[in-house]
Amino acid sequence: MTVLDVQGLTVTIGGAVVVQDVALHVDAGECVALVGASGSGKTVTARAALGLSAPGSSVRVDRLTVAGLDVRAFSDRRWRSVRGSRVGYVGQEALGALDPLRPVGREVADALRLHTDMTAAQRVGAVRDALAAVGLDPALATDGRLAGSLSGGMRQRALIAAATVGSPELVVADEPTTALDAGVAVTVMEQLRAAQSRGAGLLVITHDLGLVAGWADRVVVVHEGRVVEQGPVASVFAAPQHEATRALVRAAGAGAGAPGAGARGTGAESAGAPEATHGARFAGGGGTHGAGFVGQTPADHRVRGSDAAPSAQPGTEPPASRGAGVVLAARGLARAFDGVPAVRDVSFGLERGRVLGVIGASGSGKTTLARMLLGLELPDAGTVTLDSSPWVPLDERTRRPLRHRVSAVVQDPGATFDERWSVERVLADAFTFGAERSARGALGARIDAALDQVGLDPALRRRSPLTLSGGQRQRLAIARALATSPDVIVLDEPVTALDTTVQDAVLTLLEGLRDSTGVAMVFVSHDLRAVRRMADDVLVVHEGRVVEHGPAATVFDRPAHAVTARLLRAAERLAAGPQPAAGAA
Repeated sequence: MTVLDVQGLTVTIGGAVVVQDVALHVDAGECVALVGASGSGKTVTARAALGLSAPGSSVRVDRLTVAGLDVRAFSDRRWRSVRGSRVGYVGQEALGALDPLRPVGREVADALRLHTDMTAAQRVGAVRDALAAVGLDPALATDGRLAGSLSGGMRQRALIAAATVGSPELVVADEPTTALDAGVAVTVMEQLRAAQSRGAGLLVITHDLGLVAGWADRVVVVHEGRVVEQGPVASVFAAPQHEATRALVRAAGAGAGAPGAGARGTGAESAGAPEATHGARFAGGGGTHGAGFVGQTPADHRVRGSDAAPSAQPGTEPPASRGAGVVLAARGLARAFDGVPAVRDVSFGLERGRVLGVIGASGSGKTTLARMLLGLELPDAGTVTLDSSPWVPLDERTRRPLRHRVSAVVQDPGATFDERWSVERVLADAFTFGAERSARGALGARIDAALDQVGLDPALRRRSPLTLSGGQRQRLAIARALATSPDVIVLDEPVTALDTTVQDAVLTLLEGLRDSTGVAMVFVSHDLRAVRRMADDVLVVHEGRVVEHGPAATVFDRPAHAVTARLLRAAERLAAGPQPAAGAA
């Protein structure tokens, strides 16, 4: 049975055709991946197929069946009777998809409350099971915790639980693993695979070609709103026919690197990397086709023994904080929420021109640490200094004139833009802040250059950020962060929402800025490939504590702590795809 059949889909937004004559299908028990560059129309296609087109959109389609129903003439009310019962949807940017003031248990239970005759007790049991299946605490079903109190990765898992709790016939997941560490991503993909094994069809929209290679049956490639290639994953990736597909495969093979290969400073990170940093050269060159997008990593990451090169142990001060040129230093940072520690006794020093990678499982305290470094979250204990002067804690009136020196790229960038502002106004506001106030006369040219620098068409300047794709919003957030010529940039998952070609180019851009301007960076990410490529030093965070830190090559090649070794193994497991059941031939 075909659970999704789309033929001749065309979507127009604001007079511009953004999806044209798209045809695709998903069969029961099949996983189909929809891939393409950021802004190519993937999310617009998926949302149009589920009756979720943006206001003002014009949708024309020759055939559209969902779970065997011809839905072309469905009213909003009829669509609501299908979504949640026969179709589960996981959207991008979990912060916006979940009500931050509503208990997580109720959010997940909605599909059961609206579409089944389960009793309240039965719903609680089903919600507990769904939460546990994605690695969340089953107590969330009843303890009243709000979605806004969860980390980005935990919110993403809650969305997936909500989409699958009703055992739908079709699950559409838009970037389902973007905000997740590799271990949790495996859990999530196994949960989606379980739905598939029960007969559900899966449509997964993703930028992660490693995930596609490991988990999908077929792939559909979209370029500039059109389907340009589709077929079995192995065939398409081994011998891509369209240049757009070849560019994606090249970037995946040569872009961010692998968790266990070529850390910064080893001389291996630039092998095969494209020279381009922006504009038409974004597709990049170099690399190889085929499998292995994540792993040239050794299959067994053993914790290194006493013969290993030393790295600092928890509770000691990293060497960088004792050296010259330290621009940002943390001392004994701690933060708890409702009595539960989120960050415990974190210290480090960051020198100019260096990149500190911060890795750890979802919910380990990475984002809370990043917010404290930015002065957006006050610590319960500890301090942050900027050029040896107080930065946190500090009253905001005193800190505000210095804010242009420390900029941020945060998770869920869509939540940080004023929906009333255009792209142009977002960047103009950044350029006229702090050190750049004297440059207002050249604002138009600066805005165009900033957009081009991160691979965005200057023609987007009058658009609302909320009308952009997730990847385009992320690039806009990076352009905004760079506009104030900061001394330090704190980047929280800066490239996970980007396709492989743009991800590679943005990392190349950040590398160039670091080398040319001496800007220091705190690079928080679940993407071990990107951290491996960018970071000079790495902090590994577990349950709010730093359990390991040291040079990136040492941490990745010879991990000293079991948590680090587990993260590296999980990255390989995610790339490898589903494992056969025990005893299977």
